[in-house]
Amino acid sequence: MAHAGRPATKLQITDTERAELKVRLRVRKAPEDEKLRMRIVLGCADGESGSMIAQRLGTTVQTVSKWRRRYQAYRLAGLTDAPRAGRPRSVHDEQVQHIVDKVRQSKPDNATHWSVRQMSREAGVSPATVQRIWHAFGLKPHLQETFKLSTDPHFVDKVRDVVGLYMAPPDRALVLCVDEKSQIQALDRTQPGLPLTFGKPSTRTHDYKRHGTTSLFAALDVATGKVIGQLKRRHRSVEFLQFLKAIDAAVPSGQDIHLIMDNYGTHKTQAVRAWLAAHPRYHVHFTPTSASWLNLVERFFSQLSEKWIKRSAHTSVVQLEHAIQEYIDRHNQDPKPFVWHKSADTILASVARAASSII
Repeated sequence: MAHAGRPATKLQITDTERAELKVRLRVRKAPEDEKLRMRIVLGCADGESGSMIAQRLGTTVQTVSKWRRRYQAYRLAGLTDAPRAGRPRSVHDEQVQHIVDKVRQSKPDNATHWSVRQMSREAGVSPATVQRIWHAFGLKPHLQETFKLSTDPHFVDKVRDVVGLYMAPPDRALVLCVDEKSQIQALDRTQPGLPLTFGKPSTRTHDYKRHGTTSLFAALDVATGKVIGQLKRRHRSVEFLQFLKAIDAAVPSGQDIHLIMDNYGTHKTQAVRAWLAAHPRYHVHFTPTSASWLNLVERFFSQLSEKWIKRSAHTSVVQLEHAIQEYIDRHNQDPKPFVWHKSADTILASVARAASSII
């Protein structure tokens, strides 16, 4: 009769250590061998056997046993490589941990974030050492990303509704992402720049002359990538209603139309509501507030800006409008749809993690 092996003994780690391991695992540029060691430790802490961990992570039981023992003996500091033959280390694990904790948990008295030289003076090591430590842990105190969490009380329902249209659109229906890119400026540089050449990028002056603005109303067909566009000098409810009528004239009659759009005031006026009520084949799906990233037409607007407008010069609004219309025409000759990959559950889980980390 076969006998069950000795049950695995959980590796005892504190909640603080577990949280720190998970934070380090999320560092995208952290060394993969160190991430493997962290996953081994977390598996041991969850009570998994060495053979199960080795099979799940694609390593050996001996490797699992080695890093379990190292962690028991040295805790977090034991997950780094042991010193090799050569010059003795001049920076010890305690100094490394001090530098990492200092940059993450505090700021200098005379600045909003640590610089390499300030940390060098604070920790008593060379600037090059600080740079190596920050690089090893993926720490970039000079960078700051922006974010905004939606406060829409119906956020979850709206995310599931819109993402559902992207990933499982209704049969024999057209899904259009609608929005306007307002205040597109016709800018002309004050002096001609130099062209691209060997070893040097092209140049442009930092200042410019303004020649007015225009607004682009656009509807992106999710299935084909084609764009229906209209240019208007203003972006009031009147112009939006005119654009809805243009959409109605451009799409097949008798087909249900699902419009994905944001909560901008011009989309919800009485005139617009009355028009939609008189055209029951139109079904409106609003994105959550502060979640414009959920509208795929924003991807088209981004391409328009980066590929066509940003580096161009326009001496009049008419010239700018002709250029935008030319881009739309070229785009529609060979359209490519933007394919949505993330499920609603993945998005909601990501937002939940972001919310929990700042509360």
